[in-house]
Amino acid sequence: MAIKKLKSVTEPALGLKKKSTSGKVTKKAVPLTSNKPMKEVLPDSNHVLPFSLFNDLDIELFKSGTHYRLYEKLGAHIVTHQKKKGVYFAVWAPNAFQVSVIGNFNAWDKTSHILYSRWDGSGILEGFIAGLDQGETYKYHIESYNGAELEKGDPYAYHWELRPKTASITWDLDYRWSDGEWMRKRKNKNALNKPYSVYEVHLGSWKRNPDKPEAFLSYRELANLLPAYCVELGFTHVELMPVMEHPYDGSWGYQQTGYYAATSRYGTPQDFMYLVDVLHQHEIGVLLDWVPSHFPYDIHGLYMFDGSHLYEHADTRKGYHPDWKSYIFNSGRNEVKAFLISNALFWMDKYHIDGLRVDAVASMLHLDYSRKEGEWIPNELGGRENLENVALLRELNETIYKEFPGTQMIAEESTSWPGVSHPTYNGGLGFGMKWMMGWMNDTLTYFKREPIHRKWHQNDLTFSLVYAFSENFMLPLSHDEVVHGKSSMIHKMPGDEWQRFANLRLLYTYMWTHPGTKLLFMGNEFAQNSEWNFESSLQWDLLKFEPHQGMQKLISGLNQLYKTEPAMYEHSFDAAGFEWIAGDDIENCVLIFARKGKKAKDTILIALNFTPTVKLNYRIGVPKAGTYKEIFNSDAPIYWGAGNLNGSLTTDSIEKHGKANSLEICIPPLGAAVFKLA
Repeated sequence: MAIKKLKSVTEPALGLKKKSTSGKVTKKAVPLTSNKPMKEVLPDSNHVLPFSLFNDLDIELFKSGTHYRLYEKLGAHIVTHQKKKGVYFAVWAPNAFQVSVIGNFNAWDKTSHILYSRWDGSGILEGFIAGLDQGETYKYHIESYNGAELEKGDPYAYHWELRPKTASITWDLDYRWSDGEWMRKRKNKNALNKPYSVYEVHLGSWKRNPDKPEAFLSYRELANLLPAYCVELGFTHVELMPVMEHPYDGSWGYQQTGYYAATSRYGTPQDFMYLVDVLHQHEIGVLLDWVPSHFPYDIHGLYMFDGSHLYEHADTRKGYHPDWKSYIFNSGRNEVKAFLISNALFWMDKYHIDGLRVDAVASMLHLDYSRKEGEWIPNELGGRENLENVALLRELNETIYKEFPGTQMIAEESTSWPGVSHPTYNGGLGFGMKWMMGWMNDTLTYFKREPIHRKWHQNDLTFSLVYAFSENFMLPLSHDEVVHGKSSMIHKMPGDEWQRFANLRLLYTYMWTHPGTKLLFMGNEFAQNSEWNFESSLQWDLLKFEPHQGMQKLISGLNQLYKTEPAMYEHSFDAAGFEWIAGDDIENCVLIFARKGKKAKDTILIALNFTPTVKLNYRIGVPKAGTYKEIFNSDAPIYWGAGNLNGSLTTDSIEKHGKANSLEICIPPLGAAVFKLA
């Protein structure tokens, strides 16, 4: 239903005012602080029984913004009351004159099931409707003080209708999990000194039924395919682009209306639980993209929820996002802060999620993000920092790590904000990891250059090591790099077909051997030719061809190297785990460095050649004399390389790179070789 005469209401009203059809006030009902139920002043509510899941402590925590399990109270819950099974409804709508539950069960009649307003000034309206069960479609019909009439989905609904329908659905979240072993040991699997290789997936376009390419695979169909594939390629985690309910496929899930519901596109909540369960049984951790920064203006969603700017800021200089044409949460409002933190905990509690990648953190931290002068409001200290969101993120991370210590919080933060992954007690934001956007931009800029020009730009590769240990960095090559005209990864690479594939193999080897954890978007592992298209499957047919097979095998080989060599992960975020051997051979476009583990015997040497000319008899200094074995080479024939391999090599007592001993090696063209003392 369209909003009519919509005006901004920023403070909860103290009384209930009913307008007649003429627009004149004809009746003043009991104030919200009255202990009389709405039933006594509004007729036709006899089908709703007074009942509550809230106690006094719940209300106190809700008002203070520290109730972190609101999903157990607000929303629709199937319960038994007075020996009758039914559904308890509770909604926060402090500026509503009247709220009723409408659905198929009452022919969408707004007068049939009117909720009771609590007496405590919380703004919560609630009630019990007997006879309802799982699977009932419903909305809240809201009559606002300013004359608006709205039909809203439930902000806390566990399930929603499949788009383009927009109603919420009563549902329970009962499920018998079989991932107990994973849950017991995941703290070790998610630790910062363990391998962390993430495969980013959009569920709707990873793979589709060849016989029905327009149709999505279900959560359960994906569970039969995705876990085994991740194991085959050696990834430790998957990151799922947002699965929360959203009305528009083209938003990829980043414009959400159902924050507490797994999207119906692929099945039921239990179907999604099954996918997570099977991934865990294959020892694959599950991360979710999570979007606390903004939400869309769809009329059935959070925007102007009770006729007022309830979830968003009223002033568009703080409440409207110009880039995404969406609205920004008012995290300074306690009830909104509790909504968001409860939502983060919800996915870990009910769905056993192992971590959240928090989207668009930079936009949350800066009041002037993507705004011109005069389009933003300074904070109370006159600065550009969003102090409310800083407080929100710190409280969020503290709460997550306290309640779910085996999980990780990862920030997509693209600026130089200090201490994103530092503990809050040291002034940081408290995330476990931060995306290393500078590394991504510099690396792609470098690799797009023709090799003949690269020697003038070697600092694009070496600069990341200047700040690599200032945060706990994750190296991302995400979906954002293969859309909107940016081209696929393989077509970013210069040269003929062989050179493009060799360049991409080299880029991935540089990425995996560089300090930090890893993230690769689906399709990049086999060098998809086209940009990612959310409306179709990946180009799996390319795996008929040897170059693409080789790229896929390379990723499997890199993940195997990553997981079996302690030097690759034990000091991912510590300068003690890295040493330059030769970072200044600009003329040859060669980089040599060492990665170190806790034990000296675990040290490995990495040699990278960014030109299409093989480097024969290239001498490198080594930390210790002996025989070195080549343990990885991106030019191996199995990867569709030319086969410029080394095997085992013995050191010479010749000083090089400040070391007393050295090796003569072959560095393959546009390739990488990795060595370890035998």
